[in-house]
Parts: sequence; structure tokens; C-alpha cells
Amino acid sequence: MDFGMVLQTDPPASGVIELMKRSEDAGFGYGWTFDSCILWQEPFVIYSQILAQTSSMVVGPMVTNPGTRDWSVTASLFATLNDMYGNRTVCGIGRGDSAMRVVGNKPNTLARLGEAMHVIKELAEGRSVHINDKDVQIPWVRDGSLPVWMAAYGPKALELTGKQADGFILQLADPYLTEWMVKAVRSAAASAGRDPSSVKVCVAAPAYVSEDLDHARSQCRWFGGMVGNHVADLVSRYGEHSEMVPEALTAYIKERQGYDYSHHGKAGNPSTDFVPDEIVDRFCLIGPPERHIEKLEHLRSLGVDQFAVYNMHDAKEATIAAYGTKIIPALS
Repeated sequence: MDFGMVLQTDPPASGVIELMKRSEDAGFGYGWTFDSCILWQEPFVIYSQILAQTSSMVVGPMVTNPGTRDWSVTASLFATLNDMYGNRTVCGIGRGDSAMRVVGNKPNTLARLGEAMHVIKELAEGRSVHINDKDVQIPWVRDGSLPVWMAAYGPKALELTGKQADGFILQLADPYLTEWMVKAVRSAAASAGRDPSSVKVCVAAPAYVSEDLDHARSQCRWFGGMVGNHVADLVSRYGEHSEMVPEALTAYIKERQGYDYSHHGKAGNPSTDFVPDEIVDRFCLIGPPERHIEKLEHLRSLGVDQFAVYNMHDAKEATIAAYGTKIIPALS
């Protein structure tokens, strides 16, 4: 199993870079960041420094979207980093939540997302694409490689992931839902004539290593609220009781009263008081190292290739150290 480190690009950027360096030293092979241009600093600028100060870490957004940048700009950003540092980027992408909503826009449609994934990958890997009634190609790309991993929850998004994406990003660590969604992605891949095992699976969720479960839950409860934004969209589309979406995903948002993005992804977010302890325990990894290892072994048995740690709480350095000394070695 691979391991990723997920950070927000809060200032100072030097702190983000230092944590990524520590993460690589601890055994994390991937360095991910949020990408929301108003809430945090510009990630692609910071990726350049992370790549320069690490030796093999692969970096990318978790996740970007098709709406806040022109697709050719996104492709050129990745291609430039790859040309400078040797194909060490990955494009995590989705419909867009905070990045779109904070500036008053709705998340992108799946049709637009599918088109964007194609254009970004083709351009970044040096091939020609037809956009705006014109054939376009980046002339300086040589041997470029850009895996495109799509974040998804709903049935149509899972289907698109299986049909087109190189990887699947699932932003929760519940084994039941992981099994259900991985099966949906791989079924879609098979229906599209692809090798289902070729679609990499990344589960991303907060991890807090501690014997104090109450404190760990308080530091990770924000995640249930973040996931709830996407779940609310699914409920709006499919209803509260739909065969298309598992009730194990949707039931907990009944008490949700809206969401304030000024606290997005932060411990103590008051918009997440509705999230019960059960959801924190299901969606996150909390407790002593043995509980993390047990849950990760279960997820690996379900086909998960990478666990990406959302490291957004009051124990960032301790989490990196605990994973580096006790958890990653147990699953390598």
C-alpha cells in the first residue's frame, strides 16, 4: 500500500514544504494539497518547491476542478513541473466544491469534468486535442506522463471514473462504502472494455493517532461536514432513500443546517456539530496505531492502493512520526 500526505496550503508556504519533506522521509510517496484559490494559497507554486526539495515524492491537487482554470493552463502547469522534475505529478480532479461555491459558482457538470480530464491529460502528455474548433498541442512536451485521478461519490460520477480515469479518489475511509464504491468503479471500467485493476484506488481521510478517542474525534469531526457537502448534493438529486446511493452514506446529514466555508477543513468547524461520533469513527482513522493498521489492512483487502492522510488538526508532526515509525512499516 502507498501512502499520501494531504495538506492545506495555509501560509506560510515554507511550513507546507517542510511537512512534505518530513512526510517523504517518513515513507509517504505522495504529497497532495487542497486546491481552492480563495481559501488557501496557490498550490502549483508550492508544488515546484516541494518537488525541488524532495527526491521522489509525487505531488498534485486533491482536488482541482475544471472551472477555476482554463484547461490548457492546468495542462501546462503539470507539464512544466514534469519537465522540470521528471514526471512526478498526478492530477486529482473533481466537480469542485469550495473552489467553485466560495466564488458563487455551482460545481461543474460531469460532462464538463469528463471533457476536461481528456483535454488536460492529452495536452500534458504531449498529444493533440481539438478544442474550440481548433487542434491544439503543447510543442515542448517530451515523454510527458500525467495520471488523472477522479474524486467521486455518486453513481454517475463513479461510472465516469471507471470509464475514463486512471485512478479513483474516495474521500472517506468507511470499509462498507469503500467496497460498494470500488465495485461500482471497477464494474464501469469492465463495461468500458478497460482492465478494472488498472484503475488505482486512493482512500483519503483524516488520521489521528491517540489513545484519547474523544479528543481525536473533536479534531476530525470537520471531515464529516466536508463530505456532507457532497452527500447533500446526492440527496438533492436522488432523494433520501434511493437504491442509487447507500443509506450508510446519506442518513447522517438529516440534521445538517448549512455550511460556512470560512471554516472549511478546519478542526472545530461549527458547521459540523451535526456529525455524530459514529460517522467520525467510520469515515476517519483514529485511535492507537493498532487500530489504524487493522483498518488499513481491511481497506487494502478491498482493493485500496493508497491511503492519503488528511493531516489537518493539532498533531500534524506527531501523525507523520507515528505513521513513519509504526504504521507505514506494518503495511509496506
